[in-house]
Amino acid sequence: MKIFLDTADIEQIRQAKALGAIEGVTTNPSLLAKEPGDWKKIVRQICKEIDGPVSVEVLALDPPAMLAEARDLVKIAPNIVIKVPVTLEGLKTIKELHNRGIETNATLVFSANQALLAAKAGATYVSPFIGRLDDVGQDGLQLIQDLMTIFRNYDLSTQVLAASIRSCSHFHQAALLGADAITIPLSVLLDLVRHPLTDSGLAKFLADWAKK
Repeated sequence: MKIFLDTADIEQIRQAKALGAIEGVTTNPSLLAKEPGDWKKIVRQICKEIDGPVSVEVLALDPPAMLAEARDLVKIAPNIVIKVPVTLEGLKTIKELHNRGIETNATLVFSANQALLAAKAGATYVSPFIGRLDDVGQDGLQLIQDLMTIFRNYDLSTQVLAASIRSCSHFHQAALLGADAITIPLSVLLDLVRHPLTDSGLAKFLADWAKK
């Protein structure tokens, strides 16, 4: 499973990169808006920090404007992946970008139907939002399981990228279900490392050694 960091914060990316734990980055308009400075410069810096895919979302809502934004974005760096929301206009854009050989990340996916249509349109990744489904009383992880089954049934090459991850449990379950990739905030990444038995075990080893 590929692990991506969900952030636009350069320092967070460097911290995660130092752990050898991430293979890409996902951003969105909200994350980029939090960072001071010119957003294109931030994206360019992220792409320099990370060799793997860096997802950046278009803001336009109609295909011609989405395509124009995408053309500008891919000029920033060769590892840019264009995030496109799964709407009727978004599907048209994903299809056209696929035809032009540009990688896409179909975002704001909340149903298997949306994901299947995005895959048929040629999306490189589909991003089901686990946490947001849980927030409204649905089972986000069930969607991951459904997508893995459907994509295997039809041998679809589109990768399932689990998103809106809120906890270590989300991460663990998505991995068990076979998600191709997962994008997580730094807080969850750091929590994955921690375990009380590791802490207590280390403390005991050091205490015993101090008695030598």
